[in-house]
Amino acid sequence: MAINEMLSASQEDYMESIFHIVGQKHAARVKDIAGSLGVTPASVTGALGVLAKKGLVNYVPYGIVTLTSRGKKVSKGIVQRHEILRDFFVKVLSIDREIADRAACGMEHALPHEILNRLTQFLKFTDRCARCLEEFHRPQSKTGSDKEVHVG
Repeated sequence: MAINEMLSASQEDYMESIFHIVGQKHAARVKDIAGSLGVTPASVTGALGVLAKKGLVNYVPYGIVTLTSRGKKVSKGIVQRHEILRDFFVKVLSIDREIADRAACGMEHALPHEILNRLTQFLKFTDRCARCLEEFHRPQSKTGSDKEVHVG
């Protein structure tokens, strides 16, 4: 079983937050992580204990937090899923970046590897075929088969 399958969505959020903070500051502190995620320092401390037991972070109480080599690999995968989803929403669907970022954050935890691979291939394709996206984004008339589809 892959380590990502053993992490909850919340734990993945911690890993992603630590990854970004360590990228900026070379190490993270409990208060940095708490501020980033909008949680209490006590919540961070509990999560760090679990992540340390899983071998993903180096953490001692009142010390700095760094990612283990395994933690770096896992967090890079989490960040990659987030970025691919966000890029798809922004580049392909023309969704506002802030809205796309929030949606990606909620969806990244459940994205199967097969879908990630296909989204990655599709984004590469659209980078090579900008004309295809231009055509897709061109305003459509609201007649016939171009009507909006409402689900629900």
